[in-house]
Amino acid sequence: MSESLDFLDIEGKIVEALKQVYDPEIPVNIYDLGLVYKIDITDQGEATIDMTLTAPNCPVVDVLVMDVENAVGDVEEVKKVNVNLVFDPPWDKEMLSEEAKLELGLM
Repeated sequence: MSESLDFLDIEGKIVEALKQVYDPEIPVNIYDLGLVYKIDITDQGEATIDMTLTAPNCPVVDVLVMDVENAVGDVEEVKKVNVNLVFDPPWDKEMLSEEAKLELGLM
């Protein structure tokens, strides 16, 4: 049971790290934008992040992926980071967190 708590703790640290990564064109972090679809962590400390983009032809894709790799890689328990870009389901404004909707004036 304590092992699953450790994974939850590590996932929480990863989420906090992801909240430090911002889409350069939108003043909201990628986690609250709803761009992160899945976070997996192995026993060996390998983190896999499934994420999408606000648009498939996003001009800053390389920067965002590098920022995610760096932010998650800074989490002490993470030894390796894999970022998978996925486009199913496509991102839309309904994926925004309540905080993001407030920040963007959509509420």
